[in-house]
Amino acid sequence: MKLLVVLGYSAGRRDGLHPICAARLERAARVADGVDAVVLTGWARRRDGVSEAELMRRAWRGPQERVICDTEARITAENAARVAALVRELGAREVVVVTSWWHGLRASLLFRLLLRETGARVSVVAAGRPWSLRLVLRELACLALVPVQVGRARKL
Repeated sequence: MKLLVVLGYSAGRRDGLHPICAARLERAARVADGVDAVVLTGWARRRDGVSEAELMRRAWRGPQERVICDTEARITAENAARVAALVRELGAREVVVVTSWWHGLRASLLFRLLLRETGARVSVVAAGRPWSLRLVLRELACLALVPVQVGRARKL
């Protein structure tokens, strides 16, 4: 079984799908051939808001057979931990994670570390634009937090 995981992004956006998230979703639809399930991730940053996962679900143009929305995970490490539980539940052997190119290294580390015990093969597919220097610098800073994030996510 092969899972396709699309990581959400909102940056506090109030209405609609953020362009970064839309780019990830578009890229995911292009690589969705042969997947058994699609996992759309992202929480609602406001109490009365629609989750990123649900916004992506509404915009999803890929295979419709099995689309799972994870509206609970708030950070990438939590996404990976929740996907690890799904991998075990569904017996998935392959996980393809779609994110932005500037987020790919950290996402790859987190998913590989948190899915290691499942035996599933993990790959990351990068969406192109949009990006900014601020986002790249933030990712570099967040890399130092990977061990802490993995420790917290394992407790979920």
